[in-house]
Amino acid sequence: MSNIKLFEQKQVRSTWNDEDKKWYFSVVDVVAILSESSNPRRYWSDLKTQLAEKEGFIELYGKIVQLKMTAQDGKERETDCCTTDTVLRIIQSIPSPKAEPFKRWLAQVGSERLDEIENPEIAAKRMREIYKAKGYSDEWIEKRVRGIAVRDELTNEWKKRGVKEQTEYAILTAEISKATFGMTPSEYKSFKELEKPTENLRDHMSDLELIFNMLGEASTTEIAKNKEAQGFKENKKAAKEGGKIAGNARKELERKSGKRVATKENYKVITESEKKKLLKKK
Repeated sequence: MSNIKLFEQKQVRSTWNDEDKKWYFSVVDVVAILSESSNPRRYWSDLKTQLAEKEGFIELYGKIVQLKMTAQDGKERETDCCTTDTVLRIIQSIPSPKAEPFKRWLAQVGSERLDEIENPEIAAKRMREIYKAKGYSDEWIEKRVRGIAVRDELTNEWKKRGVKEQTEYAILTAEISKATFGMTPSEYKSFKELEKPTENLRDHMSDLELIFNMLGEASTTEIAKNKEAQGFKENKKAAKEGGKIAGNARKELERKSGKRVATKENYKVITESEKKKLLKKK
């Protein structure tokens, strides 16, 4: 899947990599915009040498990959690409007024991150502010924050019990979700019609969906602790059992209420309905 990012009416080509779940950007496009060079390819060639040999960024060549992207003439050609963190590092070495806002932003982000490490409450407050700015209600935000804490407790438990991160975490999470909602996270995203690979499913859940999601993960944590589950197989069993507890509770609620918990509504739909309500009040 490919995508075009616009920056001051200029294009930065990008493509999504399913293997490592990351965006890759055309470095030449970024360099062309920020350096305003008449020959961005030559500029990038010289900058690569400077970064590796003069600035000590010896890992650069290992972070640059050749990917096919559509050129201006419509043909597919290989070009140097890299992920967001490497793009930001490259920008720091471009001496141009257009690159300065990015450098100031990076300095600000770095300062904020150090503050958050010193005082984690700042991070929690900032997260709430970001969700609030996106239009989420205070009630939803509290559930989302609590859900993050429940998730952290679960992954910490998995880590202590010998579950391997990333791949095995994803498998166990899918087991909990399937037992809770009858859908794996990828199936759930399709159900909600979330198109972007980077869209977080939980950010598009309703209050009830978040509650049952928390119940499934909290139950899994409790079962893993009480049964002293070790390794992937035992924790997979705990994940199925924890998800089943939440799934049974969900089915009981649906039977009594006559309404399905899982909804096709996503954040975009929810915010549109909220906007309509506000317009009616005006």
